[in-house]
Amino acid sequence: MREAAFVKQNKDKWIEFESILKNKTNIDPDLLSDLYIEVTDHLSYAKTFYRNSNTERYLNQLASQAHQNIYKTKKEPKNRLISFFKTEFPKMFYQHHRELLITFLVFSFFVAVGAFSAASEGDFVRSFLGDGYVNMTLENIENGDPMAVYKEQGEFNMFLGITLNNIKVALLAFGYGILFGVGTLYILMQNGIMLGSFQYFFYEQGLLWESARTIWIHGTIEISVIIIAGCAGLVMGNGMLFTGTLPRLESFKRGVINGLKILMSTIPFFIIAGFLEGFVTRHTEMPDWLAILIIGGSLTLILFYYVFYPIQLHRRSQQIIEVQDLVETENLPQTKPI
Repeated sequence: MREAAFVKQNKDKWIEFESILKNKTNIDPDLLSDLYIEVTDHLSYAKTFYRNSNTERYLNQLASQAHQNIYKTKKEPKNRLISFFKTEFPKMFYQHHRELLITFLVFSFFVAVGAFSAASEGDFVRSFLGDGYVNMTLENIENGDPMAVYKEQGEFNMFLGITLNNIKVALLAFGYGILFGVGTLYILMQNGIMLGSFQYFFYEQGLLWESARTIWIHGTIEISVIIIAGCAGLVMGNGMLFTGTLPRLESFKRGVINGLKILMSTIPFFIIAGFLEGFVTRHTEMPDWLAILIIGGSLTLILFYYVFYPIQLHRRSQQIIEVQDLVETENLPQTKPI
């Protein structure tokens, strides 16, 4: 892009931001931080393509002034961890809903592939899940307790082992994103096919409902968070592939940071899933209504925190920005042209 076109495209934003800083307009510190990030993005672009230009010098001065204003205005919350989960992460995650949708669709597709393969090839389930697991499950079915696998270990040992294993899967889904996102899709494929073939196996045995009501007590959160970890991997991969106006290294760094934030957000949910699998799932005698209540509550929790709550925060931020824009339009002071 030519420098003149770049300036023309973003000049109004810069003037508005400069006016906010000079007049010390009362603005939400988080919104000020968002504006600062946008200006620094433009500065990085100018340093790359318009080095030593008036545009670069102007943006550098504006970014420095904004940096001082932000760190003088924005106070660190007393409890940083609560602030992260309550506002920082959901606001950031809103911009990655597209990657979340992609990972959900990819995972769902391979669940269907797994079920179809199990239905089409008699030995597919054994080849994928292993003879030992299949034979053990068939033996449990003959003994009248199809879900006995969830009762073999002690509650705490099972909770700890499952939680660590799930975190390991999530780390792989994220870490393999370094392969331009392809590795992440491979992990989603593996787990999707496994789930699809596993559920079809119980369907063949006439135990689809019995297995679903038991497995999804913990599986609702467990599977959801694996998909979200896959989203983190795609965010990192996209940081290398789709740089926008940023230099590739800077875009990659941002992808890694955002991916790590997404991964960090999943840890409490994996602990919840491990707790449910270790302490609750084993109670196969529980009534159907209670199992449905746990499954429905788990799904609601995931959808609210990762889908609806980020949308709600984004809309609230947009409303504040619109009010600020209206105030600035009515009282915008004269500024020197760039």
